[in-house]
Amino acid sequence: MAAAHVHVLLFPAPLQGCLNSFLHLSTGLLRAGLYVTFLHTDHNLRRLATTTEAAASTSPRLRFLSVPDGLPDDHPRAVDGLPELMESLRRTGGAAYHDLLLASLLRDGFFPPVTCVVADGVMPFASDIAEELGVPAIAFRTPSACSVLAYLSVPKLVELGELPFPEGGDLDEPVRGVPGMESFLLRRRDLPVQCRQLTNKTTTTHEEEPLLKVMVAGTLHCRRKARALVLNTATSLESSAVAHLAREMRDVFAVGPLHAMSPAPAAATSLWRHDDGCVAWLDRQAERSVVYISLGSLTVISHHHFTEFLFGLVAAGYPFLWVLRPGMLEGSQDAALQEAISAVGKDRACVVPWVPQRDVLRHRAVGCFLTHCGWNSTIEGIVEGVPMVCWPFFLDQQINSRFVGAVWRNGLDMKDVCDRGVVERTVREAMESAEIRRSARALAAQLKSDIADDGSSALEFKRLVSFIRELSCTTTTG
Repeated sequence: MAAAHVHVLLFPAPLQGCLNSFLHLSTGLLRAGLYVTFLHTDHNLRRLATTTEAAASTSPRLRFLSVPDGLPDDHPRAVDGLPELMESLRRTGGAAYHDLLLASLLRDGFFPPVTCVVADGVMPFASDIAEELGVPAIAFRTPSACSVLAYLSVPKLVELGELPFPEGGDLDEPVRGVPGMESFLLRRRDLPVQCRQLTNKTTTTHEEEPLLKVMVAGTLHCRRKARALVLNTATSLESSAVAHLAREMRDVFAVGPLHAMSPAPAAATSLWRHDDGCVAWLDRQAERSVVYISLGSLTVISHHHFTEFLFGLVAAGYPFLWVLRPGMLEGSQDAALQEAISAVGKDRACVVPWVPQRDVLRHRAVGCFLTHCGWNSTIEGIVEGVPMVCWPFFLDQQINSRFVGAVWRNGLDMKDVCDRGVVERTVREAMESAEIRRSARALAAQLKSDIADDGSSALEFKRLVSFIRELSCTTTTG
């Protein structure tokens, strides 16, 4: 089918990290000449109204539509409520999505019929509904390949007796049931943190932990039903995990880092408004002198954790740029902001609610990145060659941080510890270690080669576009 008639509907999970990756994917598909319908939830599209209008104006082949997620606007949509959000979206949004997709099988003004769906792999209903209507569906998983492999391995870990963990067991005990990770020590603490909530006293399977259940079920659905699996990674970065997933799936495309290969406008990818003043503050700092701290879009920390981070950063002695997202801190956020700034002075501390992270990470003043190790943040830091200090929170972040510290060696893994002395020591080492900086620069050089015209990721993206065109020829509209 000619590119002019190929129309892809993208349906991400309604979370900041997923939106990022899907928007970068949409940019690449538009560059390849395809039509793209990007499907938000009503709630997120209202938050992004101005930026999506601006993004849509850049291409006549891009449009943004939405479906309800079934929750009231004032619902916090926080970490503890993610299983509820996903179930509500399936139940309420699924029917609206069915009707929208059915209508999209007919020409809609300038847009040809939808010929292919790329849906988030944690939302099986989106692929199932598409296939029922005769539209081929591809799964896109936005976390790391190693974490997808870990989720795929959970039933085997249960079968082998490695899950559930014994109550009070050693979290440094090796885990042997995840294939392809024999070259380093994968520990219990490196599995998704929800695995720790399984104990012999409470359950014998993963089915009773709601968020883990969602992730495992989505991954298993990808293996059984998806026409292919798309990953926002490079084969050079996660070769073993990609290879093992390729044996389990019908096809696998490693097409990342998408933000470096086909970047969407920064404003369009953010549910929060950027504080651009932080870049001007960075301009006044010395080269590689600043510690940048961001714990992502979902992490919530206690005031105790905040205080330990703050005193550790002050003791380390470097200027810092700290993202304290609205609602991130338990207790009074305004008081915490003042506490952080007054601890070192405005010239040496900048605390803001949100930043244009890609611009920050590539800034000459940034010397290290204290991160939650979400996959978007991890690969953004890797692309810019910035050493990392990792304090993972949940989901894929535990295994990503293990790879940073033990496999790629471009940073340090501080998981499960929030102590001012540890913060001071690890930040200093990340800022000063020539070995870590060399590893970080080598990784950055490799990924830049991967996304170049004849690089592995660029070629994989071209193969993905060809695959979508071929699938589009199989779409039935009657």
